[in-house]
Amino acid sequence: MDLIRNIFKGDKVIWIIFLCLCLISIIEVFSAASTLTYKSGDHWAPITQHSVILMVGVVVVVLMHNIPYKWFQVFPVFLIPLSLCLLAFVTLMGVITGDRVNGAARWMTFFGIQFQPSEVAKMAVVIAVSFILSKKQDDEGANPKAFKYIMIITGLICLLIAPENLSTALLLFGVVVLMMFIGRVAMKKLAMLFGSLALAGGLLVAIVLITPEKSEIPFLHRLSTWKSRITNFADKEEVPAAKFDIDKDGQIAHARIAIATSNLIGKAPGNSVQRDFLSQAFSDFIFAIIIEELGLIGGVFVVMLYIWLLIRAGRIAKKCERTFPAFLVMGIALMLVSQAVLNMMVAVGLFPVTGQPLPLISKGGTSTLINCAYIGMILSVSRYTARLEEEKAKDENLAIEIDTHSEEAIEPTSELLNSDAEFEE
Repeated sequence: MDLIRNIFKGDKVIWIIFLCLCLISIIEVFSAASTLTYKSGDHWAPITQHSVILMVGVVVVVLMHNIPYKWFQVFPVFLIPLSLCLLAFVTLMGVITGDRVNGAARWMTFFGIQFQPSEVAKMAVVIAVSFILSKKQDDEGANPKAFKYIMIITGLICLLIAPENLSTALLLFGVVVLMMFIGRVAMKKLAMLFGSLALAGGLLVAIVLITPEKSEIPFLHRLSTWKSRITNFADKEEVPAAKFDIDKDGQIAHARIAIATSNLIGKAPGNSVQRDFLSQAFSDFIFAIIIEELGLIGGVFVVMLYIWLLIRAGRIAKKCERTFPAFLVMGIALMLVSQAVLNMMVAVGLFPVTGQPLPLISKGGTSTLINCAYIGMILSVSRYTARLEEEKAKDENLAIEIDTHSEEAIEPTSELLNSDAEFEE
């Protein structure tokens, strides 16, 4: 028992949330990976691979939560330059060689291991922003230089991510904006940023809608994809059932069918029908499969796990006496929960289709390991706050003991002075 306690240190609630998400992931990926099973011809191959990645992820959590949070401040020193180089390399290779997966150059292979540089870049930005906000805090809020430094780092990373993965770039930028709001960046600067973003967003939408379907513009080869997703989402005309074309935008149609054919308790794990028609049932649309198999109760439970994670992270941040661990925990929690909300909104038809996996549930390699590292960082900070509480408790007990001894020392004298005994000569 002591060995288990020594290994699984940190906030117990975070551990429970993490293990629940992993358990749901194993069950639902095993059920939703039917298309991968058909391609490989091996029933156990997809889930075996995913389970191995999750086990490695648990090791990553254990390793990360044993690192003192102060060491995380060093990570951006080498992660930022590495991310910039890898993102630039992947983007250029996609343009030069045309080697893309699903129309996007997001992956690269290193010694036979395939990973996404954008996941590493997201971690680097969150840690860097936390560090800058912590070092540039004044009595009146964040120093104006903090906004400048944050915009330079975030802007460079997002510009390199956007051509191949616009949704990830927008998600990362949104999380950074929320972190700046929490970090007390001047509202005037944030208002100017929002105005600039609204103008740039409107201009981008206009360019996307005007650009022809077959665009040969360098680094903007996905304009047609963005255009189709925006127009399909904006087009909300009711189509009679007899005229509905299920082959057009099949992912959206089958995801909605999966949700519509569910009920309060679902069809039970392994009984999904739409998993055989959704090409990304084990990744981008796994939430639809969760609702189909586990029902509305299962869907609500998954949502509550992410909300619980955000609330718990907020409590851990509130206990921190230093700003860096507090900003780091909140930044990580916002990243995980925002991505989860975006994935679930896509699955239920409240947002245009994007390629965002459900954190710690969807099948993945780089994303799963990076998300496990995030959980390890939160647990590392929770260990720091636990030590603070122990020190405070010791100080309070010591103060009580000192007061008690003082009262005992004074008590005999007070009893003598207040007694009615007569002094004899």
